[in-house]
Amino acid sequence: MLDTPEDEVSREAAVDYVDMTVDIVSAYVSNNSVRPTDLGELITSVHQTLKGLSGPGTAAADEVEKPSPAQIMKSITPDALISFEDSKPYKTLRRHLSLRGLSAEAYRAKYGLPVDYPMTCTSYSAQRSELARSLGLGSYRKAAAKSAGPDETASEAPKRRGRKPKAA
Repeated sequence: MLDTPEDEVSREAAVDYVDMTVDIVSAYVSNNSVRPTDLGELITSVHQTLKGLSGPGTAAADEVEKPSPAQIMKSITPDALISFEDSKPYKTLRRHLSLRGLSAEAYRAKYGLPVDYPMTCTSYSAQRSELARSLGLGSYRKAAAKSAGPDETASEAPKRRGRKPKAA
């Protein structure tokens, strides 16, 4: 029988799976204790997993349905932002996305959101801003120095530092 190019490609792919399986199993066995009876099952499961990774199912799982502009506008409310990951409301998406292993930029790219899509809801941002103002954050130090009384600013003669001179 003559070998067709397709047969050669499938053999090369099968050999690659076997080589990868051998590498993975040998690394696992060298670092972990495995009973001899479980070794066959381990090799089979690793080989099947490697075969399954190259199947057409992985490409379909990576595709995500992009939300429409109406859905994007509906997801932004004053009290919460609706996540496209699990459709739950959140005050801030950054914490939620970091738990899922996404950054804000990756989330926007995954769902085709605009660059200016907010990551915190407006009411939460206003609440945090008011808290910062009440604590005096962001104000200049000069304003604090002017509010201090003249007797609190500085004394007339600076004190000498260091050791006292020896008496002659």
